[in-house]
Amino acid sequence: MNTVLAALAVSGLLMSGCASSRSGTTFSRDEALRAQRTYFGVIETVKEGKIEGTKSPIGAIAGGVLGGVAGRTVGGGSGKDVATVGGALAGAAVGAIAEEAVTRQKAYSLTVKLDDGRIITVVQSADTAFVPGQRVRALETDAGRWRIQTE
Repeated sequence: MNTVLAALAVSGLLMSGCASSRSGTTFSRDEALRAQRTYFGVIETVKEGKIEGTKSPIGAIAGGVLGGVAGRTVGGGSGKDVATVGGALAGAAVGAIAEEAVTRQKAYSLTVKLDDGRIITVVQSADTAFVPGQRVRALETDAGRWRIQTE
């Protein structure tokens, strides 16, 4: 039982580490100390949505290990091997689904009319509230990524 709890704790940490930020206020290491083009504008529309979660092998692997350990404790004799394999397969499926659900993020689709007349739409994490008519700052990286911030 202690082995199962330890494996659960480790897999939870692994899956939470897979989530990348799509925030308007969190920057990657590559963006630090780099110039970004800055524009100003007004929020036209705000639509709620979701950014899908991570779909890496980590959730399936962690779930498979947990399922295999759990299956091994259930079976007896030759059934122990069958229970281990069955537990590993079921755990892998559940682990993949759990990883996607844990890393899913609430998001906003923000349509902004820039002061230069252009209209852009940016999807980012819903970590800052925006309302139509609000003045905002729009940042564009050299890689073509945009983020919206309060002014």
